[in-house]
Amino acid sequence: MILAVTATAPPASAADVTNDDVTFRNGGVTLHGTVVAPPGGTKRPGLVMIHGSGEHSRDDYRFEAEAFARQGIATLIYDKRTEGYSQFERSYSTLADDALAAVEELRKRPEVDPARVGVWGLSEGGWVAPLAASKSPEHVAFVVTLGANGVEPSRQQAWAIENQLRRLGMDGSIVRMASSTMMRQLVGSDVFPEAHYDPVPVLKSLRQPVLGLWGAKDVLTPPGEAVRIFRDSLARYTLRVFPDAQHQLRRTTDGFDKLPGYAPGYLELVGSWVNHPPSAPTADAPPAQDRTSVELTPLSWYEATWLQLAVLALLLVAFASYPLLRRRGGGTRAARWLAGTGLLALLGFLVVDVLIQVTMGKGLGPVLAGRPLPWLALQLLSVGAVAATIGTAVAWWRNRGLRLGVLLAGGVLFVPWALYWGLLTL
Repeated sequence: MILAVTATAPPASAADVTNDDVTFRNGGVTLHGTVVAPPGGTKRPGLVMIHGSGEHSRDDYRFEAEAFARQGIATLIYDKRTEGYSQFERSYSTLADDALAAVEELRKRPEVDPARVGVWGLSEGGWVAPLAASKSPEHVAFVVTLGANGVEPSRQQAWAIENQLRRLGMDGSIVRMASSTMMRQLVGSDVFPEAHYDPVPVLKSLRQPVLGLWGAKDVLTPPGEAVRIFRDSLARYTLRVFPDAQHQLRRTTDGFDKLPGYAPGYLELVGSWVNHPPSAPTADAPPAQDRTSVELTPLSWYEATWLQLAVLALLLVAFASYPLLRRRGGGTRAARWLAGTGLLALLGFLVVDVLIQVTMGKGLGPVLAGRPLPWLALQLLSVGAVAATIGTAVAWWRNRGLRLGVLLAGGVLFVPWALYWGLLTL
């Protein structure tokens, strides 16, 4: 159940709030923000809003900041750092220090009560906000999270990818490849920053009150697990679940679409709670999940990224070199078929993998029997390559030339590679 509140946020008006641009520093980086506050007044609570993942400006959270300001809260929104932050580089500790610099900027303002300044974090900010509070318990009075995770980032991302692919009608080997095999490769090759960040020790260390909010239809964060982990880890908490809301607490029908407006009661609940944090812990029942998230296991020796890249390079050389190594009499039909199907399967796999990473599977087109058509084509090519490998082996046995030998070695190596990446499994 959602906590009943009586406060309401009136419609936006230029006279409702003031906007004061500020700058503050964390190390060598200058951050720019705006304090959105009610006009006049003193000893107001303060709230610093911490971004979700990706690039964000202060305007991404302005609507919510204005709603909080109209409830008497001085709210600081700021442009997220770009230095040291990208898809392949980020530090939650640094982001937490950015937030703490914003907290100090807000605490020194005359209209703000320095003892009542807290942090608000969405998604990735749900890892960062508690971390900031743990690093400065004397200056961060409370924590608000939206769509926060109780599991590590790599586990959450694998769960989210599988949700998206299954929503598109996919099943079987392509789902396992994208949500498990490829994710484990990204983690194992250290191109997934903060992959193993564990939020539980930080949550257990907090003594400030925490307001945790989730949408029951969240498909990016496993909400049922998060509610249970927060409830079992925190000392002081108010945990609320909004039944028809998605990750950002926007209204939704299925967790994937985003309807106009926020979940009824969300903005008012934050305002009421920040102004008067309750003393007794309360928690809604964890929402149901179709699937439990699964911890990603470390790579085995044969899965090492350098070894997988070496195998890929050897396969490309073996298949591409066959038509380039001329000899009298040409080659056999099976050999030509192996070179063609093997090379197409390799290059096609790389394209499909990039499309999954970039579009979360949306760029793969129609789905047939749980497989997008490009993946089905790759699997057919792979079966053809295996059959051609057998024919090439027969030809090589009759005429043991170098050209056929190199190609045959590629065909033999292709089989375990294709099995590993799901091209020869259902």
